[in-house]
Amino acid sequence: MTSELLERALVEEATKKSGLIWVRGAGAPAARALWHVWHEGAACVVGDGPGEQPLPGLADGATAEITVRSKDKGGRLVAWSAKAVELAPGSEAWEAAVAELKGKRLNAPDGEAMPGRWARECRVLRLEPTGATSDLPDGSLAEAPLPTPATTRQPIPAALPRLLLKKRRAKR
Repeated sequence: MTSELLERALVEEATKKSGLIWVRGAGAPAARALWHVWHEGAACVVGDGPGEQPLPGLADGATAEITVRSKDKGGRLVAWSAKAVELAPGSEAWEAAVAELKGKRLNAPDGEAMPGRWARECRVLRLEPTGATSDLPDGSLAEAPLPTPATTRQPIPAALPRLLLKKRRAKR
């Protein structure tokens, strides 16, 4: 019983303090980083709408594996199992979760109209711990990035070194 309480406390504290959790829903090929809030004993997430995070493999009643990272070092702290519960828009539980989520949502395009958009176009889920924690793997779980046409590596402009040297000479 004591170890169960300690595991539950570890899950709650680690998840509360972490800004991101890695969630792998049933049938999802890989875990995704999701922003969340801890509210009334569960991690609450919003997504699957325009401009919001995708929630692949997370359906009402489905199970998910959550890995929580350390906020300061970024290493894995705990992995736990959860049951996803979709909250009905306008319900008391939905209103309470959205009030918490709204305060943590960064760079929202619609400000105060955000809860209405979430009710119309998104899903709000509670990821409720089932009580089972998993052993953390020994090796890295790093995966190759998904293919994308985006690029960050390009040759620097030929004049850039001269421009940088001029600024350094001017400061002396």
